[in-house]
Amino acid sequence: MPTHPLAEVFGFPTDNLSPSAERYRTNRLCPYNNRVPSCTKDKANDPLGVCSIFDGEQPVITCPVRFRQDWLIAEDAAHFFFPSETRWTSLSEVRLTDRNGRSAGNIDVVIVAHDQNGKVLDFGTLEVQAVYISGNVRLPFAEYMTNRQKNVALDWRGEQYWPRPDYLSSSRKRLMPQLIYKGGILSGWGKKQAVAVQSTFFATLPDLPEVPPEESELAWLLYDLELDSAQNRYQLVHSRTVHTTFDAAVRRITTAEAGPVASFVEQLQEKLDQQLENGNPPDAPTLADPNLT
Repeated sequence: MPTHPLAEVFGFPTDNLSPSAERYRTNRLCPYNNRVPSCTKDKANDPLGVCSIFDGEQPVITCPVRFRQDWLIAEDAAHFFFPSETRWTSLSEVRLTDRNGRSAGNIDVVIVAHDQNGKVLDFGTLEVQAVYISGNVRLPFAEYMTNRQKNVALDWRGEQYWPRPDYLSSSRKRLMPQLIYKGGILSGWGKKQAVAVQSTFFATLPDLPEVPPEESELAWLLYDLELDSAQNRYQLVHSRTVHTTFDAAVRRITTAEAGPVASFVEQLQEKLDQQLENGNPPDAPTLADPNLT
């Protein structure tokens, strides 16, 4: 098991102290096609250069830019959107508005099909979702960066606020609101959509009803990080694509499954018994309260 939570710092495993790795760290550069050469995560002038953290022994991507390695996600999305011989390119951070001209937010990546003269023929959209973190990752990051040679074997065990992936917040607070609002507009236009996430993230979602690729409106592009031992670097690898319809996927993720009502009633009974045992009246008077008559 890792002794600290940092899987990749400025694009390299923490025990990779090669000249290339140290160049990226010294200059705070991003190797994964950020909109500028530098890492801008969290703070542009003091970036949090952590691309992924360990969850057990599994590296989990915590920065959405990390998915841009070699633009594999754009290629995989284009294969879903268009026929194989289509000319295409990608555009990042494209503003989307609703019918009334109000902003619906920015689309992470738009894959545009065009002719030989550059005329837009079609498009599909790609959203990228990394994982939110609970805990504090800046503290171990700052400690590692103070002396990387010494801190290759950084031991962060026992420290407070060990950072962990927060899959629930990532899906409910970030991914689903975007899919519902932005995705609703795109679905209304009849445009295909893709979502790039890590396999471990997707595994926390409810089982989605799959359809054949030709019937799919929404493709889930699943990726993992695999260690290249020769280079001592993690490589982004496409593991599989899950094809769904838009409405069915959104409905399945946003609809909570009801458990037995008896469990909730039991909880109510316990809280009521505790309140009465402590000599406290209920929070609100009952209909039988004589003061109400």
